[in-house]
Amino acid sequence: MTAVPTPGGIPAAPAPGEPMVARPARPRWRETLGLLVRDRTAATAGLVLLIIIVVAIFDETFASQGPNEQDIPGRLQPPSWSHPFGTDDLGRDILSRVILGASVSLKVGFLSVGLALVVGTLIGLFAGFYGRWVDDALMRIMDVLFAFPAVLLAIAILAIRGPGTSNTIIAIAVVYVPIFARVTRASVLGVREEVYVRASRSIGASDFRLLTRHVLPNAAPPIIVQTSISLAFAVLAEAALSFLGLGTQPPNPSWGLMLAEGNEFINRAWWLAFFPGMAIVVTVLCFNLLGDGLRDVLDPRQRTLMAGGGR
Repeated sequence: MTAVPTPGGIPAAPAPGEPMVARPARPRWRETLGLLVRDRTAATAGLVLLIIIVVAIFDETFASQGPNEQDIPGRLQPPSWSHPFGTDDLGRDILSRVILGASVSLKVGFLSVGLALVVGTLIGLFAGFYGRWVDDALMRIMDVLFAFPAVLLAIAILAIRGPGTSNTIIAIAVVYVPIFARVTRASVLGVREEVYVRASRSIGASDFRLLTRHVLPNAAPPIIVQTSISLAFAVLAEAALSFLGLGTQPPNPSWGLMLAEGNEFINRAWWLAFFPGMAIVVTVLCFNLLGDGLRDVLDPRQRTLMAGGGR
Protein backbone atom coordinates (compact mmCIF):
# COMPACT_ATOMS: atom_id res chain seq x y z
CA MET A 1 0.00 0.00 0.00
CA THR A 2 1.42 3.36 -0.97
CA ALA A 3 1.81 6.18 1.49
CA VAL A 4 -0.59 9.12 1.21
CA PRO A 5 1.29 12.33 0.37
CA THR A 6 0.96 15.24 2.73
CA PRO A 7 0.03 18.76 1.49
CA GLY A 8 3.74 19.63 1.49
CA GLY A 9 4.44 16.90 -1.04
CA ILE A 10 6.28 14.61 1.42
CA PRO A 11 4.74 11.14 1.75
CA ALA A 12 3.23 10.46 5.12
CA ALA A 13 4.44 7.52 7.14
CA PRO A 14 2.46 4.32 6.45
CA ALA A 15 0.28 2.75 9.05
CA PRO A 16 1.92 0.12 11.27
CA GLY A 17 2.44 -3.08 9.37
CA GLU A 18 1.93 -1.51 5.96
CA PRO A 19 4.94 -1.44 3.62
CA MET A 20 6.19 1.83 2.17
CA VAL A 21 6.23 1.73 -1.64
CA ALA A 22 8.57 4.35 -3.12
CA ARG A 23 7.44 6.23 -6.18
CA PRO A 24 9.71 5.97 -9.20
CA ALA A 25 12.07 8.90 -9.53
CA ARG A 26 11.31 11.34 -12.33
CA PRO A 27 13.97 11.26 -15.08
CA ARG A 28 16.41 14.12 -14.68
CA TRP A 29 16.04 15.33 -18.25
CA ARG A 30 12.26 15.56 -17.87
CA GLU A 31 12.64 17.52 -14.66
CA THR A 32 15.12 19.87 -16.35
CA LEU A 33 12.79 20.38 -19.30
CA GLY A 34 9.88 21.05 -16.97
CA LEU A 35 11.83 23.68 -15.05
CA LEU A 36 12.97 25.28 -18.30
CA VAL A 37 9.39 25.49 -19.56
CA ARG A 38 8.38 27.21 -16.32
CA ASP A 39 10.90 29.96 -17.11
CA ARG A 40 8.77 32.05 -19.48
CA THR A 41 11.67 34.02 -20.91
CA ALA A 42 13.79 30.95 -21.69
CA ALA A 43 10.77 29.01 -22.96
CA THR A 44 9.78 31.84 -25.31
CA ALA A 45 13.36 32.15 -26.57
CA GLY A 46 13.52 28.40 -27.15
CA LEU A 47 10.22 28.45 -29.04
CA VAL A 48 11.38 31.31 -31.29
CA LEU A 49 14.67 29.50 -31.94
CA LEU A 50 12.78 26.33 -32.80
CA ILE A 51 10.71 28.26 -35.35
CA ILE A 52 13.85 29.82 -36.85
CA ILE A 53 15.55 26.41 -37.09
CA VAL A 54 12.49 24.81 -38.74
CA VAL A 55 12.30 27.67 -41.23
CA ALA A 56 16.04 27.29 -41.95
CA ILE A 57 15.70 23.54 -42.52
CA PHE A 58 12.68 23.85 -44.82
CA ASP A 59 13.77 27.17 -46.32
CA GLU A 60 12.73 26.39 -49.88
CA THR A 61 9.20 25.59 -48.66
CA PHE A 62 8.76 28.93 -46.90
CA ALA A 63 10.56 31.11 -49.48
CA SER A 64 8.26 32.32 -52.24
CA GLN A 65 11.18 33.01 -54.62
CA GLY A 66 14.67 31.74 -55.20
CA PRO A 67 17.59 33.63 -53.64
CA ASN A 68 18.70 35.09 -56.97
CA GLU A 69 15.45 35.54 -58.89
CA GLN A 70 15.70 39.08 -60.26
CA ASP A 71 12.98 41.54 -61.23
CA ILE A 72 14.79 44.65 -62.47
CA PRO A 73 11.60 46.74 -63.03
CA GLY A 74 10.60 46.02 -59.42
CA ARG A 75 13.93 46.94 -57.82
CA LEU A 76 14.12 48.81 -54.50
CA GLN A 77 10.42 48.49 -53.75
CA PRO A 78 9.45 49.24 -50.13
CA PRO A 79 7.64 46.60 -48.02
CA SER A 80 4.21 45.78 -49.44
CA TRP A 81 1.70 42.93 -49.56
CA SER A 82 3.46 41.36 -52.54
CA HIS A 83 6.89 41.81 -50.94
CA PRO A 84 6.52 42.04 -47.13
CA PHE A 85 10.22 42.88 -46.66
CA GLY A 86 10.60 44.83 -49.92
CA THR A 87 13.06 44.15 -52.75
CA ASP A 88 16.75 44.89 -53.20
CA ASP A 89 18.68 46.69 -55.94
CA LEU A 90 18.25 43.71 -58.30
CA GLY A 91 14.56 43.21 -57.59
CA ARG A 92 15.12 40.13 -55.40
CA ASP A 93 12.59 39.46 -52.64
CA ILE A 94 14.17 40.33 -49.26
CA LEU A 95 11.90 37.99 -47.27
CA SER A 96 12.92 35.00 -49.38
CA ARG A 97 16.58 35.90 -49.06
CA VAL A 98 16.29 36.30 -45.27
CA ILE A 99 14.65 32.86 -45.03
CA LEU A 100 17.22 31.24 -47.33
CA GLY A 101 20.03 33.09 -45.56
CA ALA A 102 18.94 31.57 -42.23
CA SER A 103 20.07 28.13 -43.38
CA VAL A 104 23.53 29.47 -44.27
CA SER A 105 24.04 31.49 -41.10
CA LEU A 106 22.73 28.77 -38.77
CA LYS A 107 24.69 26.07 -40.57
CA VAL A 108 27.90 27.98 -40.02
CA GLY A 109 26.96 28.60 -36.37
CA PHE A 110 26.04 25.02 -35.50
CA LEU A 111 28.88 23.35 -37.40
CA SER A 112 31.57 25.68 -36.07
CA VAL A 113 30.38 25.43 -32.46
CA GLY A 114 29.91 21.66 -32.80
CA LEU A 115 33.49 21.27 -34.04
CA ALA A 116 34.82 23.53 -31.28
CA LEU A 117 32.72 21.67 -28.70
CA VAL A 118 34.17 18.26 -29.61
CA VAL A 119 37.81 19.38 -29.82
CA GLY A 120 37.70 21.77 -26.86
CA THR A 121 35.87 19.30 -24.61
CA LEU A 122 38.42 16.56 -25.33
CA ILE A 123 41.30 18.92 -24.59
CA GLY A 124 39.68 20.12 -21.37
CA LEU A 125 38.89 16.56 -20.26
CA PHE A 126 42.46 15.35 -20.66
CA ALA A 127 43.97 18.51 -19.17
CA GLY A 128 41.73 18.53 -16.11
CA PHE A 129 41.70 14.78 -15.48
CA TYR A 130 45.39 13.97 -15.88
CA GLY A 131 46.88 17.31 -14.77
CA ARG A 132 50.64 17.77 -14.44
CA TRP A 133 52.55 18.01 -17.72
CA VAL A 134 49.48 17.12 -19.81
CA ASP A 135 47.61 20.07 -18.30
CA ASP A 136 50.57 22.41 -18.73
CA ALA A 137 51.20 21.47 -22.36
CA LEU A 138 47.57 21.66 -23.51
CA MET A 139 46.74 24.84 -21.62
CA ARG A 140 49.82 26.65 -22.90
CA ILE A 141 48.62 25.96 -26.46
CA MET A 142 45.20 27.32 -25.52
CA ASP A 143 46.86 30.40 -23.98
CA VAL A 144 48.58 31.10 -27.30
CA LEU A 145 45.21 31.07 -29.10
CA PHE A 146 43.70 33.24 -26.35
CA ALA A 147 46.44 35.83 -26.88
CA PHE A 148 44.84 36.85 -30.19
CA PRO A 149 41.56 38.81 -30.29
CA ALA A 150 38.81 36.50 -31.54
CA VAL A 151 37.83 38.45 -34.64
CA LEU A 152 41.44 39.14 -35.65
CA LEU A 153 42.31 35.45 -35.28
CA ALA A 154 39.36 34.47 -37.50
CA ILE A 155 40.34 37.10 -40.07
CA ALA A 156 43.94 35.85 -40.06
CA ILE A 157 42.80 32.26 -40.66
CA LEU A 158 40.55 33.35 -43.53
CA ALA A 159 43.35 35.46 -44.97
CA ILE A 160 45.51 32.32 -45.12
CA ARG A 161 42.86 29.83 -46.28
CA GLY A 162 40.74 32.21 -48.35
CA PRO A 163 37.11 33.33 -47.99
CA GLY A 164 34.22 30.89 -48.13
CA THR A 165 31.64 29.14 -45.98
CA SER A 166 33.78 26.09 -45.16
CA ASN A 167 36.78 28.17 -44.17
CA THR A 168 34.51 30.40 -42.05
CA ILE A 169 33.38 27.33 -40.11
CA ILE A 170 37.00 26.35 -39.45
CA ALA A 171 38.00 29.89 -38.45
CA ILE A 172 35.16 30.31 -35.94
CA ALA A 173 35.77 26.81 -34.55
CA VAL A 174 39.45 27.60 -33.91
CA VAL A 175 38.41 30.74 -32.03
CA TYR A 176 36.05 28.84 -29.71
CA VAL A 177 38.17 25.74 -29.03
CA PRO A 178 40.12 27.45 -26.17
CA ILE A 179 36.87 28.64 -24.58
CA PHE A 180 35.40 25.14 -24.44
CA ALA A 181 38.74 23.74 -23.28
CA ARG A 182 38.92 26.12 -20.33
CA VAL A 183 35.28 25.65 -19.33
CA THR A 184 35.61 21.86 -19.48
CA ARG A 185 38.90 21.85 -17.58
CA ALA A 186 37.46 23.99 -14.79
CA SER A 187 34.46 21.67 -14.47
CA VAL A 188 36.60 18.53 -14.48
CA LEU A 189 38.90 19.91 -11.78
CA GLY A 190 35.87 20.25 -9.51
CA VAL A 191 34.62 16.73 -10.26
CA ARG A 192 37.68 14.48 -10.47
CA GLU A 193 38.28 14.41 -6.69
CA GLU A 194 34.68 13.68 -5.75
CA VAL A 195 34.01 10.61 -3.60
CA TYR A 196 32.25 8.64 -6.35
CA VAL A 197 35.16 9.17 -8.75
CA ARG A 198 37.74 8.03 -6.19
CA ALA A 199 35.55 5.07 -5.24
CA SER A 200 35.29 3.98 -8.88
CA ARG A 201 39.03 4.36 -9.30
CA SER A 202 39.69 2.26 -6.18
CA ILE A 203 37.72 -0.70 -7.57
CA GLY A 204 39.74 -0.66 -10.77
CA ALA A 205 37.59 1.37 -13.17
CA SER A 206 39.48 2.37 -16.31
CA ASP A 207 40.20 5.99 -17.18
CA PHE A 208 37.82 5.77 -20.14
CA ARG A 209 35.00 4.59 -17.89
CA LEU A 210 35.74 7.28 -15.33
CA LEU A 211 35.72 10.00 -17.98
CA THR A 212 32.59 8.86 -19.81
CA ARG A 213 30.45 7.59 -16.91
CA HIS A 214 31.35 9.88 -14.03
CA VAL A 215 33.45 12.91 -14.92
CA LEU A 216 31.91 14.17 -18.18
CA PRO A 217 28.21 13.78 -17.22
CA ASN A 218 28.75 15.69 -13.98
CA ALA A 219 30.88 18.36 -15.68
CA ALA A 220 28.38 18.82 -18.53
CA PRO A 221 26.09 21.65 -17.23
CA PRO A 222 28.61 24.51 -17.72
CA ILE A 223 29.52 23.09 -21.12
CA ILE A 224 25.85 23.07 -22.19
CA VAL A 225 25.40 26.68 -21.13
CA GLN A 226 28.61 27.69 -22.93
CA THR A 227 27.36 25.95 -26.08
CA SER A 228 24.20 28.08 -26.16
CA ILE A 229 26.16 31.28 -25.61
CA SER A 230 28.76 30.33 -28.22
CA LEU A 231 26.05 29.67 -30.80
CA ALA A 232 24.90 33.26 -30.39
CA PHE A 233 28.39 34.66 -30.92
CA ALA A 234 29.08 32.25 -33.80
CA VAL A 235 26.06 33.58 -35.71
CA LEU A 236 27.25 37.10 -34.96
CA ALA A 237 30.83 36.26 -36.03
CA GLU A 238 29.63 34.74 -39.31
CA ALA A 239 27.62 37.89 -40.03
CA ALA A 240 30.63 40.10 -39.27
CA LEU A 241 32.99 38.07 -41.47
CA SER A 242 30.48 37.97 -44.33
CA PHE A 243 29.93 41.72 -43.96
CA LEU A 244 33.69 42.19 -44.42
CA GLY A 245 33.66 39.96 -47.52
CA LEU A 246 35.58 37.11 -45.87
CA GLY A 247 32.70 34.75 -45.08
CA THR A 248 29.94 33.51 -47.35
CA GLN A 249 30.44 34.69 -50.91
CA PRO A 250 27.75 35.91 -53.33
CA PRO A 251 25.42 34.90 -54.82
CA ASN A 252 24.73 32.70 -51.77
CA PRO A 253 22.44 34.53 -49.32
CA SER A 254 23.75 35.25 -45.85
CA TRP A 255 22.52 37.71 -43.24
CA GLY A 256 25.92 39.37 -42.98
CA LEU A 257 26.29 39.55 -46.75
CA MET A 258 22.82 41.08 -47.03
CA LEU A 259 23.85 43.72 -44.49
CA ALA A 260 26.88 44.57 -46.62
CA GLU A 261 24.76 44.82 -49.76
CA GLY A 262 22.15 46.98 -48.01
CA ASN A 263 24.77 49.31 -46.56
CA GLU A 264 25.23 50.91 -49.99
CA PHE A 265 21.54 51.91 -50.11
CA ILE A 266 20.99 52.72 -46.44
CA ASN A 267 19.76 56.25 -47.19
CA ARG A 268 17.46 55.24 -50.03
CA ALA A 269 16.17 51.80 -49.00
CA TRP A 270 16.37 51.22 -45.24
CA TRP A 271 14.66 47.81 -45.50
CA LEU A 272 17.65 46.22 -47.26
CA ALA A 273 19.70 46.24 -44.06
CA PHE A 274 16.93 46.42 -41.46
CA PHE A 275 15.35 43.00 -41.90
CA PRO A 276 18.54 40.87 -42.07
CA GLY A 277 19.85 42.92 -39.16
CA MET A 278 16.72 42.15 -37.13
CA ALA A 279 17.09 38.46 -37.98
CA ILE A 280 20.58 38.52 -36.50
CA VAL A 281 19.43 40.45 -33.40
CA VAL A 282 16.49 38.13 -32.68
CA THR A 283 18.54 34.95 -33.18
CA VAL A 284 21.46 36.10 -31.03
CA LEU A 285 19.12 37.41 -28.31
CA CYS A 286 17.19 34.13 -28.17
CA PHE A 287 20.38 32.06 -27.87
CA ASN A 288 21.55 34.27 -25.00
CA LEU A 289 18.20 34.14 -23.18
CA LEU A 290 18.06 30.38 -23.59
CA GLY A 291 21.60 30.15 -22.20
CA ASP A 292 20.53 32.17 -19.15
CA GLY A 293 17.61 29.82 -18.59
CA LEU A 294 19.81 26.74 -18.93
CA ARG A 295 22.27 28.23 -16.45
CA ASP A 296 19.49 28.60 -13.89
CA VAL A 297 17.95 25.13 -14.27
CA LEU A 298 21.33 23.37 -14.35
CA ASP A 299 22.70 25.15 -11.27
CA PRO A 300 21.95 22.93 -8.23
CA ARG A 301 20.95 25.77 -5.90
CA GLN A 302 18.81 27.58 -8.45
CA ARG A 303 17.31 24.23 -9.45
CA THR A 304 16.26 23.55 -5.86
CA LEU A 305 14.64 26.98 -5.55
CA MET A 306 12.80 26.63 -8.85
CA ALA A 307 11.63 23.09 -8.01
CA GLY A 308 10.26 24.44 -4.72
CA GLY A 309 8.37 27.27 -6.44
CA GLY A 310 10.86 30.00 -5.53
CA ARG A 311 12.85 32.28 -7.80
